[in-house]
Amino acid sequence: MKNNDEIPPAAAENSLPQLPSARTIKIFGVGGAGIILGDALNRGEFSGADFGAIDTEGGSLAASSAAVKIHLETKLLRGMGTGGDPERGHALAEEQFPTLKAACEGAEMIFIVVGLGGGAGSGVSPVLARAAREAGALALAFVTLPFVCEGNRRQQQALQSLEQLKQVADGVICLPNQKAFKLIDENTSVLDTFRITGSLLMEGVRGVWQLLTRPGLIQIHFDDLCALVRDRHSESAFAFVEGAGPARSREVIEKLLAHPLLDEGRALAGANAVMVSLTGGKDLTMAEVNRVMEKINRHCEGAQVIMGAALDPGMANRMSIAVIVAKDPPGRNAAPAPAGNPQGQNGPCDSAEEGAENPADNSRFDRRPPSSSLPVHPREPAISRHGRVRRDKSKMLQIQLPLAIVSKGRFDKSEPTIHQGEDLDIPTYIRRGVPLN
Repeated sequence: MKNNDEIPPAAAENSLPQLPSARTIKIFGVGGAGIILGDALNRGEFSGADFGAIDTEGGSLAASSAAVKIHLETKLLRGMGTGGDPERGHALAEEQFPTLKAACEGAEMIFIVVGLGGGAGSGVSPVLARAAREAGALALAFVTLPFVCEGNRRQQQALQSLEQLKQVADGVICLPNQKAFKLIDENTSVLDTFRITGSLLMEGVRGVWQLLTRPGLIQIHFDDLCALVRDRHSESAFAFVEGAGPARSREVIEKLLAHPLLDEGRALAGANAVMVSLTGGKDLTMAEVNRVMEKINRHCEGAQVIMGAALDPGMANRMSIAVIVAKDPPGRNAAPAPAGNPQGQNGPCDSAEEGAENPADNSRFDRRPPSSSLPVHPREPAISRHGRVRRDKSKMLQIQLPLAIVSKGRFDKSEPTIHQGEDLDIPTYIRRGVPLN
């Protein structure tokens, strides 16, 4: 390795850190919403990526600008698509799994852009992620969840597909569309609202793209990204902001702390891990990097912070920040309740041992299980008239079964019938210990 003294001053001044090799990245839009977002990304900024479109309907594929188009169709659907049923989309994707795997061949990374909730996107995207991994690529999914007003069916289908994606993809970054309400007012049209949510998702794709493709002074590897979002997908958040001018570092911080996807900065305060990628031109100063990171560290004390910095000659007098925030889902670190006692209350055995009475237990029967060690009473062996020891057949010993009476119906609150200290509501054979043969 050469020392810095051996590099000519002019070359050292103009040189930028280079990636070891150009990464092959493919971006697939899945379903109607995913194809629209994929076409919006298919511009000069992502010129190094190969774009593909996958759907069960031919109309969206015909209008797509993607170079690779995969039409998942069978005669059973008769050109009518999945009808909003993810199981149909999943079955079609499984049927044409070799086609999906072949489309992922040769790529190091697969970006899956999809709007969950429908039949094609929710059903096909998990199968595509598995095909990408089997083809040797790293799969990263960018997904949107439907608005609450779209109905609980789409919500349930989206969440189920999200869980399936979490099992097979290397990383999932999720955007709930409901958060877009922080950016709209009463006069915002439906079309503009969906355009805003689409732009937010594209910001996340753009931020990860820059993180992975631009030469880095402090490099963040894809493995670091996957380790950050894996197993925390439903709780992951991201933001991408830019600033320009002399006060660009202050501008990006203000935009970051006001970003709706970060809950106006509250997501940073509750984060377990934060990944920050800064990008600027050659005029990016160390003081600006330090000022930005100092503000971020102050808002997420206790979180693991991973920082990367990259230079882009085209970003003179500008600065951008991509932030990915992850935190453990609620209840992950909670201590599990004892087996058979999900309420966390004292069970019947505990109450019996401590002499406590369970207020919810109205039964007057002893529910404690019988002891496994039964008393053995030695008996004298019987002698036959021939002088031989006669072996008696062992008798069955009757015990009380530990049956729990849930309710006594209309007599549940009635007082027990007590006579001479005995509860007559208890059967006689139980009170007197009479075995039933």
